[in-house]
Amino acid sequence: MAMLEVKNLSISFGGLRAVDGFDLTIEKGMLYGLIGPNGAGKTTVFNLLTGVYKPNEGIVRLDGEDITGKSIIEINKGGIARTFQNIRLFKELTVLDNVKAGLHNHNTYSTIEGIFRLPGYFKVEKAMNQRAMEILKVFDLDGEADVLASNLPYGKQRKLEIARAIATEPKLLLLDEPAAGMNPNETGELMETIRFVREKFDMTILLIEHDMKLVSGICEELTVLNFGQVLTHGKTEDVLNDPAVITAYLGE
Repeated sequence: MAMLEVKNLSISFGGLRAVDGFDLTIEKGMLYGLIGPNGAGKTTVFNLLTGVYKPNEGIVRLDGEDITGKSIIEINKGGIARTFQNIRLFKELTVLDNVKAGLHNHNTYSTIEGIFRLPGYFKVEKAMNQRAMEILKVFDLDGEADVLASNLPYGKQRKLEIARAIATEPKLLLLDEPAAGMNPNETGELMETIRFVREKFDMTILLIEHDMKLVSGICEELTVLNFGQVLTHGKTEDVLNDPAVITAYLGE
């Protein structure tokens, strides 16, 4: 059974077909890339998969379950987490508290326990602190747990956003241009981080990316999107060596 199966996904805005008949199948454990020029509809696809937009047509199944049209919260609890091209952290919170925000997806205490600081509250908080530190250590951020997220260097903010997404315990992780704004050294570190996350957490990953070095280095298969439609898909090497794709869409 595929981890993600998308059939005929479509949405229009003011008469403009932003995504038109989009199909995608990703098997469990794959590291898959979605590429294409600016305005191709890649982020719109992510927004459809995560409940930001409701599709006009089509079906989305996650691990066999129909999640089409569900809310953002329902989809996140069902097993999809994402990052954003423009980093969205709780910048007024510490690094530790950002990860704990993700952990609240599966760790809860009652309102009464929280208000009156009953034993159940402290038990959950202790467990979340421990788990958050474990996740931060994976990303080499445990030494900065008490630092405000806004005070982290850019590359570490990227890592923190991925760490917070991992904390929700997703089946599928969506990364929207994770290398955006990074220098070559940071991009290299990010590639290693993504590989490690996949292996450490047995994660299925779908990423949007313009950095062809990153795509060719870690993605097993690619789908090329243009004007909201799938241009081609297949093994990464085959797609990147397609002359039509290279000339028209990758600018190489």
